[in-house]
Amino acid sequence: MSENIVEIRNITKQYGKQKALDDVSFSIKKGSIVGLIGPNGAGKSTIMKIMGGLAFPTEGELSLYGATDEKGLNHARTRMSFMIETPYAKEKMTAKENLEKQRLQKGIPDKKRIEEVLRAVNLEDTGRKKVKNFSLGMRQRLGLANALLGKPEFMVLDEPINGLDPEGIVEIRELFRRLNKEDNITLVISSHILSELSLLCTDYVFINNGRIRGTFTEEELRTACSEYVQINTDNNEKASSILINKCGIEKMDVLKESGIRIYEKLDEIKDISKILYDNGVVPTEIAKNAVSLEDYYMRMVSEV
Repeated sequence: MSENIVEIRNITKQYGKQKALDDVSFSIKKGSIVGLIGPNGAGKSTIMKIMGGLAFPTEGELSLYGATDEKGLNHARTRMSFMIETPYAKEKMTAKENLEKQRLQKGIPDKKRIEEVLRAVNLEDTGRKKVKNFSLGMRQRLGLANALLGKPEFMVLDEPINGLDPEGIVEIRELFRRLNKEDNITLVISSHILSELSLLCTDYVFINNGRIRGTFTEEELRTACSEYVQINTDNNEKASSILINKCGIEKMDVLKESGIRIYEKLDEIKDISKILYDNGVVPTEIAKNAVSLEDYYMRMVSEV
């Protein structure tokens, strides 16, 4: 049996003349934590809705736990939970009352499960407080509690840390790690807080304008977010020409305000500096750094 529990094969989703997804393909391995990365309107939520049965592909095929037909997909979704867009809750009910209603609707016999999930997301002390008086972060926690009720094997979460304060983000990050390691729950998480994804995910999918821009394991992304040398000179425009023509450097970025980033020949930086100087350009700054996930994200989603 394949280790992939989700396979998205050449899926296109079209609304009128607009393509929300354009020939998208990727897979999700059992036990992984996948970061779905892209700007607003990139297609992240559409992918999640298709996985959850809230939207259907115009072309292509979705496979969940090996099932591709409607009956099989719906059965597979009973092993999954979804928190897509704003979590729904009854405003005039408490957190516990909302979860009790969901427990009954989902046919979950264990009443103690409500207390367990409330503790897991730090909402056990909300008492009689109505959801209408919850902060955005508390609503997100309640959505997570609801997603955990049925002890899912696979969770699909759209911006789950939206509205949380730094302490809350750390707590939810640790919760996700615990669910993944101790309960072997597979997670797909979309988030704009890329620094958090870099601390959590085992795999990454970059998407923009409805197209996959790249898929990486944690190790592959670490390699892609490679070291670079930052060079600033008294004439960066001339320096970039020298680096290309005299030093044979192809992998570099010329930045408007912060100089030049070189991604190759890093062990030859002394020779490169001398070549710049000998050709009338004075290096004013040379520093070795590494590409952050945010930097790499910006480069990936800006590609046509």
